[in-house]
Amino acid sequence: MTNDRASHLLVVARCQDGRTLKGTTRDFSPLRAEFHLHPEGDGGAPAVKILVASLKAVFFVRTLEGDGSHVEGADFQHAKAQGRRIRVTFKDGEVMAGFTVGYAPNRPGFFFIPADPDSNNLRAFIVSQAVARVEFLPLREQVRAAG
Repeated sequence: MTNDRASHLLVVARCQDGRTLKGTTRDFSPLRAEFHLHPEGDGGAPAVKILVASLKAVFFVRTLEGDGSHVEGADFQHAKAQGRRIRVTFKDGEVMAGFTVGYAPNRPGFFFIPADPDSNNLRAFIVSQAVARVEFLPLREQVRAAG
């Protein structure tokens, strides 16, 4: 499914209970406790109200299908995003590496951009209560060209 309407964002909502919901949204805001998801492939279905507190993360994606064969990279060498480099470990054990400009442990969540430039995930809003650990990573030393 591609994004036919610019005002509809393609999202994958991963719930803390393990469920995954795919569809589009127009009203997600990190400042609101809920948003509406229009389910994938069912244009006539009513929107589903999603409580942000029930989520692990909301992923804003290129496609809803994704690429099942792609292994998400954690190497920052080819990363193009800005912000602080972080490693996020979720309570369920999943680990993601990327960038953030707005992490604060006392906020309900924060935006995250994956380190992998080939990721299907453009960015994610990670729900803080689903996170076990956030590590800020140092910048790697620049490699000097031989010459």
